[in-house]
Order: sequence, then C-alpha cells, then structure tokens
Amino acid sequence: MKWAALITWLLTAGGGFVLLSIWLARGGMRQQAASGNRIRPPLIMSHFLLAATGLVLWIVYVANDSDTLAWIAFAALLVVAVLGFTMFAIWLQRRQQRAQTEANTPAEQHFPVAVVGLHGVLAATTLVLVLLTALGVG
Repeated sequence: MKWAALITWLLTAGGGFVLLSIWLARGGMRQQAASGNRIRPPLIMSHFLLAATGLVLWIVYVANDSDTLAWIAFAALLVVAVLGFTMFAIWLQRRQQRAQTEANTPAEQHFPVAVVGLHGVLAATTLVLVLLTALGVG
C-alpha cells in the first residue's frame, strides 16, 4: 500500500507541477497586489512547498518504515489538501464568473480542466492511501 501511495503522490506532484508552471508562466507571482479573488503567491507556494516536504517524508518513510514518519506525512498531506481545496474553490468561483475581461484574467484561469480534475482525484486517492498505510491496513 505504501508503494501505491508513493506512486499516486508522484503522479499528483506531476500534475501539480504542470499547474504551477502554467500559473508562473501566466504571471501568477504578480497577482499579489491585484484586486479580486485570485490564487495568491503565498497560498500556492505554501501548497507546493508543504506537498514537496510531505513527499520527501513519505519517501523516507518508504525507505525506513517509520510509523511516526507516516503520520507526519499524513498530517502534512491534510494541510496540503485544505490549501488545495481552497485554491480549487477560488479557481472554480472565478471560472463561473466568465464576465471578466481577458486582461484581468487571473493566471489560474488558464489551467486545463482535465489537469485540475486529475490532480484533485489523484490527491484524494493519495490522501486515502497514506491514511490506510499509516493505520496499518494492507
């Protein structure tokens, strides 16, 4: 089960990297001072850094089989999930408000829907697999 969690986490990270790359390329870092409901740099960077840290902890867990590391990685992943869901809510709300001009379109509105969906499904799967592994199931 720990290997399945690692694989889904890596796939989730790949999708997240694609989304982060699009956000950066579309000027996401300049959105700090912009008005309106947008994904701000501290939110997306916290999500990215905590997810990467959790992934490293999970890799160390897979190598050492430490129950403590599994639970720490799970706790980190819970925070990552809350941050991710917050970003998803912002993205979805803005997506439903298509009346904005193209010049005022936030960087995250260029995300491909399929990548956002796949990233979310993989993230939820990873969360469940990490929890089950930490609980000793499987």
